Amino acid sequence: MSEPASISTGIAARYATALFDLAESEGALKALEADVGVIEAALAESADLRDVIASPLYGRDATEGAMGKLATAMKLNKITGNTLRLMAQKRRLFILPALLRALREKIAIHKGEVTADVVSAKALTKTQADKLAKVLAASVGRDVKLNATVDESLIGGLVVKLGSTMIDTSVKAKLNALQNTMKEVG
Repeated sequence: MSEPASISTGIAARYATALFDLAESEGALKALEADVGVIEAALAESADLRDVIASPLYGRDATEGAMGKLATAMKLNKITGNTLRLMAQKRRLFILPALLRALREKIAIHKGEVTADVVSAKALTKTQADKLAKVLAASVGRDVKLNATVDESLIGGLVVKLGSTMIDTSVKAKLNALQNTMKEVG
C-alpha cells in the first residue's frame, strides 16, 4: 500500500471511530447507517459531488457551505452533517469514500454481520441473493450481508470474497485454468 493511501486510511479510520462512537452514545446508529447509504448513493450518482470532495480548487468556506446544504437537502442526521462540515473546514473531504467504507465495517461488526463481496456475470435475483447469504451465513456462523456487483466478462458463475477467503466459480477462471494447463502440456 502506498504511503498516501495508508495516511488517508488512517485519517478515515479516526473520523469513523469518532463518528461511530458519537452516534452510538446518542442512540443514532440506525440514522448513521441510513446516512452512509444516502451519501454513498450521492457519490455514485453525482460527478459534481465527487469533484467537490476531491478538488483543491474549492475553498474551505465554499466546501463547508456546500456540505451544510447537502446535509440539509439529504436530511442527514445532525451528527453526520456536522462531521461533513468539520471535514470540509479541515480540508479532509477527500477521505469521504474511505470514511464510508470504515463506517460500514464498524456498523457491520456492531450488528454481528460480515460482508461478502459477490461478483456475478449477471445480476442476482432476490431469491439467489437470499440463498447465497443463507449458505454463507451457515459457513461462518454470522449474518452475511452481500455487496453484489456484475461483471459480464465472467461469462457465468460467481466470485465470492468473504474476509480473506475467495471462491471463484466463474467460467472465466475455469477457462484460464484450462488455458494454463494446455500451455504446460504443449
